[in-house]
Amino acid sequence: MTALGAAVRAFAPEDLDWAHALNQANGRELSFMEAAHFEALLSRARFARVLDPEAAFLLAFDQPPTTDSPNFAWVRQHYPEALYIDRIAVAPHARRQGVARRLYEDLFQEAAAQGFPQIACEINADPPNPASDAFHTALGFKPVGEARLEGRGKTVRYYLCAL
Repeated sequence: MTALGAAVRAFAPEDLDWAHALNQANGRELSFMEAAHFEALLSRARFARVLDPEAAFLLAFDQPPTTDSPNFAWVRQHYPEALYIDRIAVAPHARRQGVARRLYEDLFQEAAAQGFPQIACEINADPPNPASDAFHTALGFKPVGEARLEGRGKTVRYYLCAL
C-alpha cells in the first residue's frame, strides 16, 4: 500500500522509534531532541497522528509542549484559542504524495469538531523553508508574526489558519 492509500491513525507506542528517527532526520527544521524528550513531547500532545507505513507524523498542542517553547508561548499570547502544530515530518519515500495534506485535513476536521477556531504553526524564516511556506499558504494559512529565537540561530514566521 502506498503512503497515500494508508489511513491516518492515532500515534501508538510502537511508532516511537521510527517517528523519533524521522524527527532527527529533519532536525534542522524541527529541532533535534533526545528520545526521552521526544517521548515526553508526545505525552503532552493534544493530537498525535501518523500515516503508515512509517510515512509521516504530526503533533499539535493546546498546552505547552515543553517548558521552554517560545513558539507555543508566542502563539498562546496572541491567539489563545488556537491549536498549535508543533511539528510534522514526512519520510523521503512518502514525499510528494499528499501525505502532509492528509494529516492536516485530518487535524482540521478533528480540531473543528472539538471547537478550536484556528490552527497556528511556525515556519523557519531564517534559514528559509520556502516549500513549507508555499504548502501552508496553499492550505489557507496566513503569516501573522515573526520572532528571532535567540540562542537557536534562527528566525521563525508564525502562521494562522481559521477553521
